[in-house]
Amino acid sequence: MIRSSKAFLSAAILAAGVAAMPAMAQTAATGAQAPVPAQPTAPAMQPTDAQLQKFVQTSQKVAAVVEEYQPKLQASPDDGAREQVMREADEKMVQLVRADGLTVDEFNGIGAAIQQDPQLRQRAIDLANKSGG
Repeated sequence: MIRSSKAFLSAAILAAGVAAMPAMAQTAATGAQAPVPAQPTAPAMQPTDAQLQKFVQTSQKVAAVVEEYQPKLQASPDDGAREQVMREADEKMVQLVRADGLTVDEFNGIGAAIQQDPQLRQRAIDLANKSGG
């Protein structure tokens, strides 16, 4: 699962973007990261409502970790330091995902599905708005 670390971080950044959409729409904030392109390797999963709700809740927590670690990553003086910051952030995000009852694969799969399916993305945004947006 060495490859999954960077893939998970990319999915987490995407999730952070999904979680931040309601807030960005409300505050008209700019400077958000560009969405990470999906890898069309497998058909998108169709999450249940419960899985989508967990994803939205977890995405909001993951977004906070991304916000916390992004300045640390940018301030890292070299590749070794950046790798350490990424590893630390990844561990925190994995713990959050698991604590909310999802596997990393489920979280990544839902994130990919949201990116590929505009209707699913809208459902996730609606859930995020209801839960605290």
